[in-house]
Amino acid sequence: MNGAHWHLLVNHLPIIFPLIGVIVLTTGLIAKSDAIKRTAFLIFMLGALAAIAAMTTGEGAEDIAEKISGITRNNIHKHEEAAETFSLLAYVLGGISLLALWASFKQKSFSTIVTIATLVFAVALLFFAKQTGTTGGEIRHMEISGDYPLPTTKKQ
Repeated sequence: MNGAHWHLLVNHLPIIFPLIGVIVLTTGLIAKSDAIKRTAFLIFMLGALAAIAAMTTGEGAEDIAEKISGITRNNIHKHEEAAETFSLLAYVLGGISLLALWASFKQKSFSTIVTIATLVFAVALLFFAKQTGTTGGEIRHMEISGDYPLPTTKKQ
């Protein structure tokens, strides 16, 4: 397996984990279940770890993608910039989630505030997740970028 293959294996996880985490955390808040909220915090932490994996494999994927005909350096650069911002924010979400998990277990008075802050931050992170995923898809998928030839119709 090459660098691009490894990147393709892990690059969706940092996007999927926060999305699932938002759903689980919202469910935990509605159900008033500490166990469900704690599960969401762990999911966000897994997302941060997945972001490390995606960033680590990104350079290898870039080295290969630059050699493929039709792939522009501009698209790679846009994705790289978006991914750096997204990853940094995913790491922060992982840290906030660790704090929220600790506060939940220790039953700290500020636990609810940290939980709400975690949810708000995670929802904001989804914007950057979408941006990173879209710019990554635009590198190779013409159907995302809209840069594809339209079929011609023949009159009979």
